[in-house]
Amino acid sequence: MSHALSYPIASQNALIYVRLTMVAFLWGGTFVAGRIVSGEMSPLVAATVRFGLATLVLLFLVWKTEGGLPRLTWRQSVLMGLLGLSGVCLYNLFFFAALTEMPASRTALFVACNPIAVALAGGLIARRLLPIGQVVGICVALIGALIVISEGDVAGLMTDVQQSFGRGELFMLAAVGSWVGYTLLGRKALGSLSPLAATTWAALFGSMLLALGLPLAGTAQVLQLPTFTCTLAIIYLAIGGTVVPFVWYYSGVRTLGPERTAVFTNLVPVFGVALGATILHEPVGASMLIGGTLVIAGVSLANRG
Repeated sequence: MSHALSYPIASQNALIYVRLTMVAFLWGGTFVAGRIVSGEMSPLVAATVRFGLATLVLLFLVWKTEGGLPRLTWRQSVLMGLLGLSGVCLYNLFFFAALTEMPASRTALFVACNPIAVALAGGLIARRLLPIGQVVGICVALIGALIVISEGDVAGLMTDVQQSFGRGELFMLAAVGSWVGYTLLGRKALGSLSPLAATTWAALFGSMLLALGLPLAGTAQVLQLPTFTCTLAIIYLAIGGTVVPFVWYYSGVRTLGPERTAVFTNLVPVFGVALGATILHEPVGASMLIGGTLVIAGVSLANRG
């Protein structure tokens, strides 16, 4: 009986792995799109437009597939509000603010810190030690991500970050902290809600919080019409960077747990560099191949068993 049950479980996990890899691919593209948008919009306006559009799409999807949003208990409402505050409102404000201060590739360095931050915070909260294989896998994936981002000069990258740690870097540290909260809170929120319903409620709460702050951006910023390129970038951020990956990410949190799911974000800078090479015809060196291989090996090791 146990062997019979293992096959559907393995098949389900394989699908989750494929989806989480696609999540990293889609999020890899958000650095390029976010850089375009941050050149025309303030962080508050950009985040509000992104999640306002994403929320409309999510509401349609949850109505079409699940018959509408489920009613929330008081406890669920608090959790959804916290998810909207951490993963939607604060994370995106910090993300767009960082992109106005620093290059996209430098921003990716901090995204690579997400898995370790999630694992450490999860272990502290649960008062437990992580399996040694998972720890080794996280570290290997992080080293691979650093090699990709630094183009092989990890020591030079560390020196550069240390010497020029400014507002953009602080914004990205705050973004990492916000994402840790979103990931760990998501495990509790998914107890009785589907990933689509939880993502929709979080996006709805987060969008409302962002919209409440719009007066702070000023009338000129709010009413400024984006260019065609910026509009396409916003649409990508809303659908390709939010609707699909957020739902799949929470599917991973529910099935694999927050720590193992977060390891896949180490693939984000790898895909970011690969997309740059494909779309912008940037050269791919040995560091990309070596670092990418280490990231894939680290993600596989962290998710063994």
